[in-house]
Amino acid sequence: MADEALAGSRLVFAVRDNGIGADVSGIDLRTRLTADEVAQISAAIARYRVLFFHDQKIDTAQQIAIGRQFGELEIHQLARKGRGRAIQPDPRWPELVVVESTPDNPAVAEVWHSDVSFRAMPSLGSLLRMTHKPHSGGDTLWADMAAAYEGLDDRTRHLVDDAVAIHDWPGFRRDWPQDPESLAELAALQAEFPPVEHPVIRTHPVTGERLIYVNAPFTMRIKGMSEGESQRTLAHLFVQADNPDYHVRLRWEPGDIAFWDNRGTQHSVSNDVVGHRRLERVTIIGDRPF
Repeated sequence: MADEALAGSRLVFAVRDNGIGADVSGIDLRTRLTADEVAQISAAIARYRVLFFHDQKIDTAQQIAIGRQFGELEIHQLARKGRGRAIQPDPRWPELVVVESTPDNPAVAEVWHSDVSFRAMPSLGSLLRMTHKPHSGGDTLWADMAAAYEGLDDRTRHLVDDAVAIHDWPGFRRDWPQDPESLAELAALQAEFPPVEHPVIRTHPVTGERLIYVNAPFTMRIKGMSEGESQRTLAHLFVQADNPDYHVRLRWEPGDIAFWDNRGTQHSVSNDVVGHRRLERVTIIGDRPF
């Protein structure tokens, strides 16, 4: 690790291996962030992709307030309670998503993904806070998708550099209740969130880097390609996130908070949870990928 700090700042960033991820010290998140600290953290998530704050003794209301300092918060209308669902709503806090796995209802998002890429304006980033640590397992991994793009061969880059993909949310429709009220709700959501087009290779709005912006749960096909070519190309792009050279891992402890850049990363959860794992997430709305 290498420690980096800005002159005159109390924030210190201990950069993880592979150049992705940094452990942040010198800050107590119970104290409202200054404008300079918001700017420093915003720049740091663009640079390091994910920041880790440890032993933070904040509650849900404070987490939401911190998120609001970075932008308008997203309300995840598709988060629903149900067996096998990794994210669920909390009726007390519309901006909050609960990420939970229990022995009776094990659920983790183990497939690499970028959150809500099916939205016209996907997430800028999320703050995820552990509230209940399992007996073992359940680490979260992030992959640097700019590094993944740099690792592509020239032929693949030429094929996808200007390509456009269709994103949708079939996983959330699976096992949707079939009663009339639920079906009417589903129809309204499908009208609000129709399939959208995003570049296969997007440009990071802060750093200017090119990065892979397709993921298995939400990317359906690449426009202008045959079905077979689209499937083969997407499969090749999806597995780029598997490369450990692009990864950083967090072994969670209570009080840990991860703040990641959803524009430049994908993430996955290790599917080896033993016991009760619970986290709370707030998400900042981003802009349209280009």
